[in-house]
Amino acid sequence: MAEAGRQGPRASVWLAGEDRRGGRRGGQPSGLDRERITAVTVRLLDAEGLARFSMRRLAAELNVTAMSVYWYVDTKDELLELALDAVFGELRDPDPATGADWRARLRALARENRRLLVRHPWLSQLTGTYLNIGPHSMAFSQAVQEVMRLSGLPPHRLTGAISAVFQFVYGYGTIEGHLLARAAATGRSPDDYFRDSMAAAADLPHRADVIEESRAIMAARGGDTVDEMLDRDFEFALDLLVAGIEAMVERG
Repeated sequence: MAEAGRQGPRASVWLAGEDRRGGRRGGQPSGLDRERITAVTVRLLDAEGLARFSMRRLAAELNVTAMSVYWYVDTKDELLELALDAVFGELRDPDPATGADWRARLRALARENRRLLVRHPWLSQLTGTYLNIGPHSMAFSQAVQEVMRLSGLPPHRLTGAISAVFQFVYGYGTIEGHLLARAAATGRSPDDYFRDSMAAAADLPHRADVIEESRAIMAARGGDTVDEMLDRDFEFALDLLVAGIEAMVERG
C-alpha cells in the first residue's frame, strides 16, 4: 500500500506543515476541498474495497482530473491516512457526566470500535500501516486511556489491559466484517451463508465430529441469527476481559 518514499516513522500527513494539513496553496481547482475528497474516498472504500481504490477512480467519482486531487494530497497514502482518521470521528464516547462507571464506558467504547470495523472493512487493513495520529484517532485513544485509568490498575499495567481489550475487538470486528462481506459477495444473507457453510463442512466425513461438537456448543450458547450469535459471543468475551481487569485490580 505504501508508495515509494513514504516509508519511515515520519511518513505521515499529520507531520506535514500546517499549510499542507489544511490543503494546498492558492490556485487549487474550484469545487474541491479536503473534506469532500476524504468523504468520497471513504464512500468508495466502503463500496468497492481497498484493492480497487485508486486516485484515478477517485477523480472520476469527483468528476475532475487525477491531477486536481494532487492539489490537496501529495500521495495516495496521505489520502488513506485522512480517510482512516475520518472514520474514527464516527466513534462516540459516553459522556462521563452521565455517571457511567469505567466498566460501562469501556464496554461502550469497545462496541463502538467493533461496529466501526464492521461498517468499514478496509479499516483493519490500514490500522497499523500508518501512524494513526490524526485528531479523531487521538481523541479515541485519549478516551480509552482515561477510562482504563479509572479502573484502578497501576500505570505500568494500563497498556497491557488496553491491548487485551482492543486487540480482541480488532480481531473480532475484522473477522466479522470479512464474514459479512463474503456473504454479500455470494448474494446470500449472513444466515443463509452460515447455514450453507456448516452443512457443507458436515458433509466431510473427517470433519463431522468437529462440526457436531461445534453445533452442540453453539446450541448451548443460543442465538437464532448470525447477528445474535456474534453479539452474544462478543458480550461474553467482553465480560471476561472486564472481570479479568477487576481481578487484577483486586490482586493489587
